[in-house]
Amino acid sequence: MYRAPIDDIRHALFDIAGMREFLERDLAPQLTEDLVDAILSEAGRFAAEEIAPVARIGDEVGAKVEDGVVTTPPGWRQVYAKWCEGGWNSVSAPEEYGGQGLPAMISMAVLEMWNSASMGFAIGPTLTIGAIDALEKHASEELKARYIEKMVSGEWMGTMNLTEPQAGSDLAALRARAEPRGDGTYRIFGQKIFITYGEQDFTDNIIHLVLARLPDAPPGTKGISLFLVPKFLVNEDGTLGARNDVFCASIEKKMGIHGSPTCTMIYGDGRFGDEPGAIGWLVGEPNRGLNCMFTMMNAARLAVGIQGVGVAEAARQKALEYAKDRKQGRVPGTHAGEMAPIVKHQDVRRMLLSMTVLTQASRAIAYACAHASDMARFDRERGAFWLERVNLLTPIAKAFPTDMGVDVASLGVQVHGGMGFIEETGAAVLLRDARIAPIYEGTNGIQAIDLVIRKLPLSGGEHVRGFLNELKQDAEAARASNQDDLGIAGARVLEALADTTEATEYLLGQLGAGKLDHALSAATPFLRLMALAAGGALLLRGAVASGDPARAKLAFYFADNHLSEVGALKRVVIEGSDSLIAAGDLLEAV
Repeated sequence: MYRAPIDDIRHALFDIAGMREFLERDLAPQLTEDLVDAILSEAGRFAAEEIAPVARIGDEVGAKVEDGVVTTPPGWRQVYAKWCEGGWNSVSAPEEYGGQGLPAMISMAVLEMWNSASMGFAIGPTLTIGAIDALEKHASEELKARYIEKMVSGEWMGTMNLTEPQAGSDLAALRARAEPRGDGTYRIFGQKIFITYGEQDFTDNIIHLVLARLPDAPPGTKGISLFLVPKFLVNEDGTLGARNDVFCASIEKKMGIHGSPTCTMIYGDGRFGDEPGAIGWLVGEPNRGLNCMFTMMNAARLAVGIQGVGVAEAARQKALEYAKDRKQGRVPGTHAGEMAPIVKHQDVRRMLLSMTVLTQASRAIAYACAHASDMARFDRERGAFWLERVNLLTPIAKAFPTDMGVDVASLGVQVHGGMGFIEETGAAVLLRDARIAPIYEGTNGIQAIDLVIRKLPLSGGEHVRGFLNELKQDAEAARASNQDDLGIAGARVLEALADTTEATEYLLGQLGAGKLDHALSAATPFLRLMALAAGGALLLRGAVASGDPARAKLAFYFADNHLSEVGALKRVVIEGSDSLIAAGDLLEAV
């Protein structure tokens, strides 16, 4: 059974991400160290005692749909009600709408625990949190007053409606349309697919944020607008009115996260209402809906990265528990016939240690991104600097932890051996659940492109250079320490950062020379290279700050066993583009 790793989470917050300095500067006066500890402790209890026990039934039974009505797995609706009673939906929401206004670092820490307990359950509330953020920043005061408070309380949930059958990652191909009615409302028509919790039985209303085109919209992404479309219309007094013309046509049969209903939504076919068309309200300016939706998407990308951390942590715990109990074979120095727990075998230890450090490096990167988000919000003097840091780290914090979630969950199956391939152990479900995270909210390939094409050039490349210099300081501090483990690890990390710097300068040069194909070819290996180097440096930062010999050993293991990949990836970044470009045409040959 899952147990929240409070010590590891607290270590990542205080010794790595910057929570200690954040509190010392009194940037959020309502937050104290004791309150942070209380929140983490209660969140860990709720995740372990309330969410985790219903996770298996969510996977085995899944969500069901009949005539447009979705039923979530047994027990899930009751857990969601307790979630709302506990105030968990309001952790980071604005205080003026009943939220707690707590930093993103806290929100991401508790979100990790929800995802470890059940990724399928956690994704629903996660999207509501993102929808609140988008509305708070872009909606009219009237829409905010009518909708946000009940979304903050959890009485209503929110969704994000982007994808259509012909328009996945390429939003320029969207066809959903919005026709103005002349009274400030619009009639929405179209089909949206892959809509997480597009229909559910948790709440009595669902607030859909829908991308659609106005009649006079320019082509491409510049012609997309954002609309708020409720399942039920809301009367002036806040009570629910007539059913809107939107419904769930079907839910997907998926590889994982079975408890989460992934819906095909139909807008405006005349099923409900006096005339066809789902009634919606414009959010933000016409034809600038993508700007509004990016507010939600950027927050969602970090939240998806946290999903990777959460599922990796759950897989690590399950594998370690099994390895301590399962006896197979002998180890040197034991008597003939004496079987040892497989945790004593070096190959299994390698897998378990890799699961541990990859999870911890992923957590450190994700929490560092959350810290940057908080500083952009609270630090008025250096807000612009921290916003650039958020922009730089977001694609890394989405992509690397989700890739590691898959890798760690796969190692978890391997540690279980044949029993890992059997559903009974619960190792396989974590791998099945994890596999979606590198795909949705922008594939990890798109994150890599975003990092290289848009984020490296920030401030003429000076921001990424400054970030790498900060990491070098962490490595230098470790190398100068009196601990042998940290000294060697510091040297390894400095080597990796030198390779990262060289690869970064190469890509900035390619971009400057207009060699876009070469930069795009190198994007994915570069993101992994940068994440590994940053992860190694952040683990060192935490080890030095804590003075904990165990954390020094883990940082040393990561540096010694995983950072050698950085040099190989640098060669791929710098030398691999020509062969990719040359061989690529073969894929289109008849």
